[in-house]
Amino acid sequence: MTESDTLSTRDLGDGIVELQLGRAPVNALSAEFLMEFADLITRLGDDDAVRAIILTSPFKVFSAGLDLKEAQDFDIEQQHAIVRGLNEGFLALYACPKPVVASVSGAAIAGGLFFVLASDRRVAMTKSSFGLAEVRVGADFPVGPLEIAKATLDSDTQRRLMLTGQPIGSIAARNFGFIDIIAEDQEDLTAFSLSEARKLAELPSIAYASIKQQLRGETIAKIKTALGEGVNSPEGGWFNSETKPAMQRMIDQG
Repeated sequence: MTESDTLSTRDLGDGIVELQLGRAPVNALSAEFLMEFADLITRLGDDDAVRAIILTSPFKVFSAGLDLKEAQDFDIEQQHAIVRGLNEGFLALYACPKPVVASVSGAAIAGGLFFVLASDRRVAMTKSSFGLAEVRVGADFPVGPLEIAKATLDSDTQRRLMLTGQPIGSIAARNFGFIDIIAEDQEDLTAFSLSEARKLAELPSIAYASIKQQLRGETIAKIKTALGEGVNSPEGGWFNSETKPAMQRMIDQG
């Protein structure tokens, strides 16, 4: 088992590795956490012994996105750092050549939803919820998450999630096509996620990686091109004049 303060891996046998997101208490996203995640998922993708990866969280919330109280105080440099983390962290997951199963134990909100959307199979619980709340906090989408959302959600689901910022439940998420299986409890979630990972791990790995690249290559190239053009450092920062007041309203609403 490989461990850090926020990420750990566990060998489940047969080439299946659990990658646990462990930034207590709700896997809030920070630049450091995202860049560490990008490095780890890239290393797992390059490891010939790894046949499939399961993303898990030990918390009631799978990932709550940015810590708004922390983000309110971001200066320009910190805004650039979190944009880079969002772009490069989720690009690394989306481009990972190995099968990735998201085992979603709770809410996956805003940036946290991209752990789900960038995975290959998505297993959730009945209590799970999903949302893209960026519009409610007055922030637009960095290019990496934006292109992943456009590639993985149909236009009606983009409209429903991205232009309202309101969360939906697991049944609606399955109806919208971005959740595959719904488990009743934690035991079933673990069992279903492992079953899906085993099925994917048995597939020919070279063909899997090649087909995944065929499906995602255009989006990956678009993101990489934008990164090369400097989108990690937007002029004036990521936030606009409405962002911090909108964040405060979200905090006040609980």
